Amino acid sequence: MFSIPGKQAVTLTPRAAAHIVKLMAREGHQGLKLGVKKGGCAGMEYTLDFSDQIDPHDEVIEQDGARVMIAPMAQMFLFGTEIDYETSLLEAGFKFRNPNVSEACGCGESIKFDESLGAPET
Repeated sequence: MFSIPGKQAVTLTPRAAAHIVKLMAREGHQGLKLGVKKGGCAGMEYTLDFSDQIDPHDEVIEQDGARVMIAPMAQMFLFGTEIDYETSLLEAGFKFRNPNVSEACGCGESIKFDESLGAPET
C-alpha cells in the first residue's frame, strides 16, 4: 500500500497513545482500526473501531504501547496525520490533524480530502 520506508503514516501524541492503551487494556482488544468512509456534510468521515485481529494488509502503528491499524484503502488519505486526544468541559475525543484535508464541516465531524489524492467525488 502507500508508505514511505522508515516513516509512519500516522503519529500519536502522548495523550492519544495513553488513552488508546487504556482502551486496549479495558476492552481486551488488539488495538484500534482507523479508516475513512463516505459520509457527513463534507463528504468523508474518519472511522475508529476496536479490532481483535490485525489484517496482513493493515499498516500497524505502535507507539508507547498503543496500537493503531490503518485500513489499506485509507492509508494514502491519512499519511502525515497526527492523532491527539483532547478533553474539554463539554466533550472528550480523538482529534485528527491531517495535512491532506482541504475542507472540514462546521461541526468537525466530516472532511474533504485534497482531490490530488484521488478522493471520491461527493
